[in-house]
Amino acid sequence: MQTEIRRYYQRGGETSRLDAGNGRWEFLRTWDLLGRVLPPGPVSILDVGGATGVYAGPLAAAGHAVHVVDPMPEHVAAASALPGVTAAVGDARRLAEPDASRDVVLLFGPLYHLVDRADRIAAWREAARVVRPGGLVLAATISRYATLVDGYAKGFVDDPAFARMVDGALATGVHRNPDEVPNWFTTAYFHQPDELPGEVAEAGLELERIAAIEGPLWTVRHLPEILADEQRTARALTLMREVEGVPHLWGASSHLLTVARRAR
Repeated sequence: MQTEIRRYYQRGGETSRLDAGNGRWEFLRTWDLLGRVLPPGPVSILDVGGATGVYAGPLAAAGHAVHVVDPMPEHVAAASALPGVTAAVGDARRLAEPDASRDVVLLFGPLYHLVDRADRIAAWREAARVVRPGGLVLAATISRYATLVDGYAKGFVDDPAFARMVDGALATGVHRNPDEVPNWFTTAYFHQPDELPGEVAEAGLELERIAAIEGPLWTVRHLPEILADEQRTARALTLMREVEGVPHLWGASSHLLTVARRAR
């Protein structure tokens, strides 16, 4: 892991990032998708890049067997303290897992920080190797346009340094924050939606679907007010289910979820 990425996660942002606002919406939508995509449980899940176990904990509580692999020892310690969760330090490109040993592999993080395509394909292939025939690989990616949209939503784009980051990400997909400015994320790769089918195929997997996670709602300023109301939250989730698979909206979402399957 690159030094600046490691420093970013050592600051502890993953412990609370999904608790409120845009992060909370990301969690609720991801959890909603998991509930509809995962096979009937209990199943064996390998959570690669699972950080502090924000998804592993609830999945284990739902009865699944969950093992987290993450490059950050601090994350592994936090995840392994959760009931029913095991965890180990590891690399998404070289998993210390037997062939065809898991029902589901989650890649909720690794593809963000592998800026070289060869490394991303290696992570996809390792997931394909570890998952059982007929099993699922679920991967989260960041949209190519996330920095542009976020920059305007939060006013960051008025800073010339941020504007340069936007230009770089739009041109190459690589987001870099050389001064490590807080709230500007860290070194990452931002996907074009149409790159995902090729990565899935190159890993030897079959693409089942791509879904917008947040959709355009992550830019709504009063999103925290919506999420504070149970009925409004339920309505927002229902509406997003209706449009999550519309390709025209994928670029407006901060994250996409790709669902792939290993052939039987």
